[in-house]
Amino acid sequence: MERSIHQYVTQNGFKLEYSIVGSGEPVLILHGGHSSCREELGYDLLTARGFRIITPSRPGYGNTSAELGRSLMTACEAYIELLDELQVPQAHILAMSAGGPSGIYLASRYPNRVKSLVLQSAVSDRWLFPGSKTHQLARIMFNPSTEKYVWAAIRFMNKFAPRFLLNSMIPSFSTLPKEKVLPEISREDRRRFKNMVNRQRSGRGFMIDLEQTGHDLTPELVSIQCPSLIMHSIHDASVPVEHARHAHRVIPNARLCELDSWGHLIWLGAGIDVMGEQLFSFLDNAIHLECSLQ
Repeated sequence: MERSIHQYVTQNGFKLEYSIVGSGEPVLILHGGHSSCREELGYDLLTARGFRIITPSRPGYGNTSAELGRSLMTACEAYIELLDELQVPQAHILAMSAGGPSGIYLASRYPNRVKSLVLQSAVSDRWLFPGSKTHQLARIMFNPSTEKYVWAAIRFMNKFAPRFLLNSMIPSFSTLPKEKVLPEISREDRRRFKNMVNRQRSGRGFMIDLEQTGHDLTPELVSIQCPSLIMHSIHDASVPVEHARHAHRVIPNARLCELDSWGHLIWLGAGIDVMGEQLFSFLDNAIHLECSLQ
């Protein structure tokens, strides 16, 4: 997969790193936590169907300035600047996991720039409440002072004991027992998972995510006007499926696709074909709707 990586400087002088993969109908991907513009999961499906994928590294990730993460508004203003720079008047928005709030805000505040919204395993409600053990552990492990050592240790295991690492991480992604998950993970899925782990870093981005995912997104959700698809595994242990159900209740005329796939990483495993069919059926309909209105 050919990928070009670029750097845009915003009007306020902050860096926004981004990548472009493929050509055709534009999709702006807002990646999840511990990721960057080098994300790959699900990209081959989109490029094979003729989509051009634009992926900014969200604030604090990759080489994007953490200052753009002062608020969702500040970050989304930078994404709109980037679309202007690339001469993209409208794009489909695909928001993954902790990128959910950014996608929701973008779709609600810039309706004339968003053709459709897809939320995949996305945070759409308050997540990792301050004071909870998970929140406290995340702040210890993934703060800017410690995250590089944590990821170095994880990559060491990924190199010398990848099977052990995958097995040990399954409970953080899936509510299913390992015995049910492992048969769904192919050799190719294991390779993709290994590559994903090798790409991951938290930088200053995950601390920004912990702050931004603690807000009530209901005012933004209820004001979304574009066609919206919400995709979530019922076995997701990272972001509970109730997030998807909440978004479905609040976003006008949204479509909910609850997947019986193994967990949070819906781009891996036996359920990927069903996910792809539902995703492209939605995107094709959104494109046809746009054409009929022109």
